[in-house]
Amino acid sequence: MSEEKKESIESESQEKPTPKPTPTKKPTLEKVNLPEFEKGLADKIVEKFGEKTKVAFVKPDRVRINVSKENVHDVAEFIRDELNFDHAESVSGVDYPQDKEIEVVYHIGSYTDSSLARQILVLATRAPREENPIPGNDATRLPSLRDIFYSVEFHEREVFEMLGVYFEGHPDNRRLLLPEDWADLPPLRKDFAIKGR
Repeated sequence: MSEEKKESIESESQEKPTPKPTPTKKPTLEKVNLPEFEKGLADKIVEKFGEKTKVAFVKPDRVRINVSKENVHDVAEFIRDELNFDHAESVSGVDYPQDKEIEVVYHIGSYTDSSLARQILVLATRAPREENPIPGNDATRLPSLRDIFYSVEFHEREVFEMLGVYFEGHPDNRRLLLPEDWADLPPLRKDFAIKGR
């Protein structure tokens, strides 16, 4: 290659600056439109209880409210008396050993108010989790909602025996599915292990 061509190529490469990458636009968060009816339910609870409650989510036909064990009874009573939810459809529990807590979740519905026919109000609270549980004789306790929602009677008994959460004020905190002489960990705790495996 001749010297002239080399110089010409070098000068061209020096003249053309490297193009800068085009900055990409940052994605903007669009405001989420919450369903009005469900948001109205959540707003009524927050208006009444303020910081004692936390709205976990508002979705079509679903609202979840997290509340401390000290306030769960009052919030449940308000949900029944002021919002017309009249029964618990289910009660379940989740073991969180890393948090040293057990969460109890009530799914509450209404038979009597047609505007609530599709709605499920999820009410969740947590109890302290004992490392060496003695169900009924340790700190893993919550107030029973049996006097508010009659339908929790057997559900709370199941949570008692399967996770070890004792419900204070429940009229019949006996085992439901396990033998009365069950002496192992509650079987839905994450540290429960089947013998021989």
